[in-house]
Amino acid sequence: VQLQASGGGLVEAGGSLRLSCTASRYTLRSYGMGWFRQAPNTEREFVAAIMWNAERTSYGDSVKGRFTISRDNAKNTVYLQMNSLKPEDTAVYYCARALRGFDSSTASDYRYWGQGTLVTVSS
Repeated sequence: VQLQASGGGLVEAGGSLRLSCTASRYTLRSYGMGWFRQAPNTEREFVAAIMWNAERTSYGDSVKGRFTISRDNAKNTVYLQMNSLKPEDTAVYYCARALRGFDSSTASDYRYWGQGTLVTVSS
């Protein structure tokens, strides 16, 4: 399973970006999906997750109220809408496919990871 994350880039503080994650030759629709991020010299941090049928989502405390995770199973794609971006949101963002259908904030519950997309927020 290969996951491709895209949509990162450079944005000013207060701006918005939308990340996308899709898989080639494999369906994501039966699995929970998550976004994590990692800044230089920091540990990987949970950002958001969504249940397989989108009935439940969860967010890290630092992004609640600013980020929204969603999915379009018909397009085999998961999104992360990021609003009101702050310089501390600067990181490489990774999408991941969970072992099961629920949304999890624990990295060990995810088996497949994308290559990451860099988000840089300038002050």
